Amino acid sequence: MTMITRRSILIAGTATAGALLVPAASASAAPQASASASASASASAKQITVGSGETYELSSTTRLGQLTIADGGKIVAPDGYSLSLTVDGVETGQLLTGTGGTATLIQAGTYRGDVVLTVAAANEVTYETLTFPFRQALYVDGDGVVRDKSVLAAVLGGKLTDALAKNVSITSTGECFDGVYVQDGIYTLERPTFSLTGNGRCDFAGYGAAVVGDGSATKLVVDGARISNKGVVRTGVISNDGANVVVKNSSVRCRNGVLPSDYQATVETPYMESVPWMLGLDGNVRATNLIGKNSTATYLNSTVFSETWGALSVEGGSGLKLTAVNSHVGNTGEYGYGTYAIGDATVRVLGSRFDVGSYATIIAGPAAVVHYGDSTSDAVASLNTELELGLTDAELAALPARNTVVNSGHFGYMFFGAGTLTLDGGTVINSERATFLNKGQQTTITVDGSKGARLNPRDGIILQMIELDDPGPVNVNGKMMNTGVYTEPTDDPTKDSSFDTTAVHTTDGAATFTSIALRGDFYNGMRKGKNMVLTFEDSTVEGVISATRAKHRVSSIDASTFYELGIVTNTVQAAVNNGAIVKLDSGSAWTVTGTSYLTGLTLASDAAVKAPRGRTVTMTVDGTTTAITAGKSYTGAITLTVA
Repeated sequence: MTMITRRSILIAGTATAGALLVPAASASAAPQASASASASASASAKQITVGSGETYELSSTTRLGQLTIADGGKIVAPDGYSLSLTVDGVETGQLLTGTGGTATLIQAGTYRGDVVLTVAAANEVTYETLTFPFRQALYVDGDGVVRDKSVLAAVLGGKLTDALAKNVSITSTGECFDGVYVQDGIYTLERPTFSLTGNGRCDFAGYGAAVVGDGSATKLVVDGARISNKGVVRTGVISNDGANVVVKNSSVRCRNGVLPSDYQATVETPYMESVPWMLGLDGNVRATNLIGKNSTATYLNSTVFSETWGALSVEGGSGLKLTAVNSHVGNTGEYGYGTYAIGDATVRVLGSRFDVGSYATIIAGPAAVVHYGDSTSDAVASLNTELELGLTDAELAALPARNTVVNSGHFGYMFFGAGTLTLDGGTVINSERATFLNKGQQTTITVDGSKGARLNPRDGIILQMIELDDPGPVNVNGKMMNTGVYTEPTDDPTKDSSFDTTAVHTTDGAATFTSIALRGDFYNGMRKGKNMVLTFEDSTVEGVISATRAKHRVSSIDASTFYELGIVTNTVQAAVNNGAIVKLDSGSAWTVTGTSYLTGLTLASDAAVKAPRGRTVTMTVDGTTTAITAGKSYTGAITLTVA
């Protein structure tokens, strides 16, 4: 049975800019039951009761003392509208109607207190193949707060105008409820508090996020925020479709939720609710996401942590710019990344501290550009102009110049796709495993140590190249599911006669080190044609540089052993399709600590190859003992041994 009440929306229209808005504290009393209503789906001045098997359609925002919904009963809004329940100012009771679906429904039960049922105009957001029926406490567009799209009963305290929300609090324990959604508007959130507990649904659209900035006309400033979320894809901050989102002096922390029992892990983004394990990660919530075309997200003097998965994410799109300045970023769990760089994204980390589970950055290419450096006044001022951050002279002066420090529980940086990575200033990278893990990708790595940059891999490996060990998704009934298995090759690699291991190719894994003292090894464990090309300028390096046979610790890796991805042992051997080319430019010296197999060696006139004190180094080229002479170049099967 359907009961339809007909009352005006609580607060309609749009206030003039800057006017003080009143949240839903003055909501109307419950409507009276219509003459045709059944006893089990009745309305009084204080309560609504919906019986089993009945549907109650509510057409206007309504305040109650009690709402009761029997098992099998439904309370809904008319077509073109959404319905949200708040109890004592907390959005609650709403759950998704099914795994992989988009709709939510207020669950059976009795709700007592200051009960407000808000009927709001629909905000339907389409992402790829799905349309998500957003509900949000605060909806803002170019004219300011749109009250008939907002659930103002969930906005507590503080001051609310068409340009600013100050000291407001938004709390949700239901699913897929957003805090603030800004669509092509200019808005400031000053010292807001968000606490969203319960699952979201899609962080590629922002369905269930605390804060979403959407559209190329959006400039959203979040200053002094405290965002604490817990739930599957219950993201903290989203910037999408050209929005410019600036987060400063804020804390964003997101913890994992519990996936639906029938959820099946997939790489199909409209349905993805957990990280693809093939990245060597687990988890089901990212703290932030940057998506769409020409969107920007900047985090200044802020703390951003996810439990696992990722803290500052970039997904898809083009022309994306992600920046962290003087911020603390990382993961509270064992696995996770600080930043992600895909497509042609530009990721900049200046003067920040990263405490990450697995990687500082995953570089997924094909044209990603990543820079870690110092937050000098000139650098920040330049970003202020480029990114239109709107920082005042006083704010710029108050940001101290700092260096960046990364502490990683696994690797420093992982190349899952092609990309460019620059480390400079006083950047320090501390990692348990290799500083750079290159999974068969074209790279341009530049490390400038002239101002104190340092690389400190605890396992003694600076650069590790291996074949891509992602088994990829598997097509299961037309859907791409994360059920693949990586199997370690047991055969020897076959020589590719068309690939020149002595030449430098544009597709090689290249790295340049300038004005730095390095201690560690460089291994090329590729099976197929890709060389490791290393250039040292005014630098010293102490370690092994070699082609190797790389082997995972286990022969088979699936979702249950995802943490084994990328972890290999190396047996140095002559190159097959995996050349190792070393160029020692002016002022550089390599101290060889163990047998190294190269395919190219070039020494400047003042460069040197030497052995540790008390030992000697010998070189053969194509089996012939050859003197190592400054100013010379050598190609072929080069073996350096230390005795």
